[in-house]
Amino acid sequence: MNHISIGDKGEQSAVVYLSKLGYKIIATKYRTKTGEIDIIAQDQDYVVFVEVKTRRSTSYGLPAEAVNLRKQQKIIKTALWYLHYRGLNNIVCRFDILEVYLLKGTIRYNHIINAFGS
Repeated sequence: MNHISIGDKGEQSAVVYLSKLGYKIIATKYRTKTGEIDIIAQDQDYVVFVEVKTRRSTSYGLPAEAVNLRKQQKIIKTALWYLHYRGLNNIVCRFDILEVYLLKGTIRYNHIINAFGS
């Protein structure tokens, strides 16, 4: 399984996981000229922009470590584009990272809520 199919499997699994938690999925693989957001969802009053990172091991570090400052800035810029394009002003939003671990036939999650917040 190559890294693209692993990523796709992780994102599909993340949609199911978030839906079970009560999130309403608004969009997946949202793309603009500024970047991509894996999942846009609604969690109660929040619009949530979710970055999904899928790994089969932690040999090269934790998945969330791949979401460095530059990647965060791209996600934020894309989220601002989405909010502007949809005319969503004065809306509460947050940025989550969902680590998906594909381990020996099982799937494990680590959901980091408000990962870019203070």
